[in-house]
Amino acid sequence: MPKHIKTKANGAKKETFMQSVITLIFSQVLIKLLGLVYNLYLTNKEGFGDKGNGIVSASYQIYALLLTISSIGVPNAISKLVSERVAIGDHKGAHRIFKIAFATFAVIGLVGSLMLFFGAHLIAVQWLQIPEAEMTLVALSPAIFFVAIASVMRGYFNGRQHIKATARSQSLEQIFKTALTIILVEIVAIVSNVSTEWMAAGATLATTLATMTGFGYLLLYYKVRRKEIAQEINSTVNYKYERVRNIVKKIIIVSLPIAITAILSSVNKNIDSFTVVRSLKEFLPEDEAISQYGILGGKVDTLTSLPLSINVAFATALVPAVSAAKARKDRKTIKQKTKFSLLISMLIGLPCTVGMCVFAEQILNLLYPNASDGTVILQISSLTILFTILDQTINRCTSRVWIIKSSSNFAWTSELLLN
Repeated sequence: MPKHIKTKANGAKKETFMQSVITLIFSQVLIKLLGLVYNLYLTNKEGFGDKGNGIVSASYQIYALLLTISSIGVPNAISKLVSERVAIGDHKGAHRIFKIAFATFAVIGLVGSLMLFFGAHLIAVQWLQIPEAEMTLVALSPAIFFVAIASVMRGYFNGRQHIKATARSQSLEQIFKTALTIILVEIVAIVSNVSTEWMAAGATLATTLATMTGFGYLLLYYKVRRKEIAQEINSTVNYKYERVRNIVKKIIIVSLPIAITAILSSVNKNIDSFTVVRSLKEFLPEDEAISQYGILGGKVDTLTSLPLSINVAFATALVPAVSAAKARKDRKTIKQKTKFSLLISMLIGLPCTVGMCVFAEQILNLLYPNASDGTVILQISSLTILFTILDQTINRCTSRVWIIKSSSNFAWTSELLLN
């Protein structure tokens, strides 16, 4: 028996595609349910409500944009590149990709954190025109660094088909986020005499502490697996040296389709955060304007994102499965897994779109008895669920992207890994 096969057999058993999907489904559903729990708590909390959601949502969109630039698409890019190396026995090359990516995105994440920390006052006062958001931005700033490096580690473990590491770290992160949000907001409410501004800062500080916890779990998991990884590296075959610049270039190219989509989506959300409150101030008092934005960013966005938690399991598990099949030139497996994931996405998205549109008022009355406004906004937003889910799946199974210049604009088109 070849040495590299023997070592692999003695190591941790790799997860199948469906095992990965099921693991991620449970993880993502748990994450979204816990997210809904603290969202319900905050929205129904005296002194927080829609105004608090408005402050947190506006801050979070700035944070999300920097996060998108620094890490979105990274797990899938690294997962693809690592799984291709592992599939042909090049464990040394796979680990080298991980190390280079970790160093690269640690620097990018640190820059993003510093930009948000030192630019918090300017962003809150001049861009958002919500001065109360300054402390929430400061509290969120360290999270960018930890999410960026955690994304690299998740991509590495996904590429080695150890999906459970990603699922557990995300679940642990959300458990801590939910618990810490409730604890910190309660403490801040008592200390600050129910100040909405400081409660919002406490809620976002919980997010930062939770991301640190998620990264801590991944680091511990890596240390536990270090001996196994070292054995795999020693058994490497088909190793091909690549320059650092080439590896970084590959990561960027592979992550670009997902990153571009996420950046455009984040920019769209930031346009809302820059313009909605500013425009509503012309017709409404400032507190009411922030509350109206809170309905959109707090309640509606939370509810419409729930169906994505199930679909993301198929989309995430699809990347290493398809990449490994591509490395083996197994076109049949690529077609089967891609078609299956697209079908499931349709079956998830369509009922959720219809149900949320028809029963919007009843859903809001049930979940937010102390702040149930926003029926029409939820109905309109629910129409995007199906298309967002399909976009999510398709972006995960793209590997290359070109800019095609037409007579009036630039159109982005992606090539399936099949081609």
